[in-house]
Amino acid sequence: MFGVFPIRMNNQGGHIFMLDQAVEMKRIVKRFGSVLANDQVDFSATAGEIHALLGENGAGKSTMMSMLSGVYRADEGEIYIGGKPVKIRSPKDAAALGVGMVFQNFRLVHTLTATENIVLGEKSSFWRGTKWMKDKCRQIEELADHFGLSFAADRPIWQLSVGEQQRVEIVKTLYRGANIIILDEPTSVLTPGEAEQLFETLQRMKQEGKTVIITTHKMKEVLAVSDRISVMRKGKMIATLNTADTNERELAQLMVGREVSIVRQPRKPTKGESLLTVRKLNVNADHGRKALDNLSLSVRKGEIVGVAGVAGNGQKELAEVLTGLRGWREGEITFDGKLVKTASVRGAIDAGIAHVPENRMKSGLAGRLGSVDNLLFKSYRTPEHSVFGMLKAAKNRIWSKSLVEEFDVQTASLDSPVQQLSGGNQQKLLFAREISHRPKLMVAVHPTQGLDVGATEGVHRLLMELRESGSGVLLISEDLDELLQLSDRILVIYNGQIIGEETFESANRERIGMLMAGIRNERGAAV
Repeated sequence: MFGVFPIRMNNQGGHIFMLDQAVEMKRIVKRFGSVLANDQVDFSATAGEIHALLGENGAGKSTMMSMLSGVYRADEGEIYIGGKPVKIRSPKDAAALGVGMVFQNFRLVHTLTATENIVLGEKSSFWRGTKWMKDKCRQIEELADHFGLSFAADRPIWQLSVGEQQRVEIVKTLYRGANIIILDEPTSVLTPGEAEQLFETLQRMKQEGKTVIITTHKMKEVLAVSDRISVMRKGKMIATLNTADTNERELAQLMVGREVSIVRQPRKPTKGESLLTVRKLNVNADHGRKALDNLSLSVRKGEIVGVAGVAGNGQKELAEVLTGLRGWREGEITFDGKLVKTASVRGAIDAGIAHVPENRMKSGLAGRLGSVDNLLFKSYRTPEHSVFGMLKAAKNRIWSKSLVEEFDVQTASLDSPVQQLSGGNQQKLLFAREISHRPKLMVAVHPTQGLDVGATEGVHRLLMELRESGSGVLLISEDLDELLQLSDRILVIYNGQIIGEETFESANRERIGMLMAGIRNERGAAV
């Protein structure tokens, strides 16, 4: 229709036909040193199918898709595209075979327009003149509209929302002729409304015979959008099920090999004293724009307060202010009955504020160091761990070993670099350090992002235990299911302001989703 969709011909003169088996991966083996990431794995997806691939971190699903998209090469096994054996040695090979992948972290040049990003790599694409670029812009907008992926193709990427940037990535794969499209955690940056729009797009792709493969940990979304689900565990393919024949509980058990709690736990109403009060807080972001605009909120002792919102609405700056990483222009912060006058990391630590940052390896842990050093980061100066400036090595090692065992951190040794641990074990180590200081307030930012269902359950249990012990928790998350499951109250942040609040009993997914998109009625409530 648009001159960019490859078609397959038969041998009798060009009649179009659809191949049922779009991709097959047989007996795939992939090793990284002594680690066997994929062990004789079989996987297949048909044309006109939405196929979900589930598994814990380290299960091997991302490695499988990386081999299909040309990022890695298989050590053993065979790959068939459209029934024919192929060799995929690079992303260029994969693209030539009609395989495209949309990564969770977008691969876009922010200073270029959407059209320039999409045509980037075409021969002499930037030397054909203004008319050629305008024609491409119009062609790309038509393609985007056809699949329900509208965006301004002539605008720079930095001017587009995160959801629009994802649309650019998807259209880029379609423009380049992809018939097999792999989406890595596609809804992690979207509002519920944007996620529903994406699902409609995937259905349209399916109707046009394209194969869509989704890797995600969100059970409800998998069940809502997929036709079949393949589950991997410890490098092996465990099962492939028809979506209509399974449920969340069965999928969770297949993924982790045991029963997993995935329901909202009843709890008694919170009656604790006030712990944190923020009044009319005004904060600037790194580039000078206003990130928090007259923001006010409170957290009681023994309460989990969730903060819902699409990325970029001030969540990052709020967490940084509360943990001493960023100052504020105007407003008042009271913590545990005392007025906080200046931003200070050491002051926040001493006051009893713990922090699980959004990016654990960038801001929370030192990847090249072992567990002992990482656990000591906030307490190495205390008499318990040092004397006259010298660390108590033997005692600290025993202390670290007890924490690793208590929090079930799976590591080869206490000296193994933490960057070698799985995401779930890195997060458990981070929680072990923060909780070991018995915090009064935990500021947890996307604490289960990128974690599998088993690791997520463990993190949720730790947050509930903090609540039961009388600590306050400020839970900042883009996962609405997580917020609904854990929060006593949910605050919705939009453009740096709290524009709505729901209690555990009254929380409504649709209403919160509308607020996340900034939609309110005349009285200030969600439509």
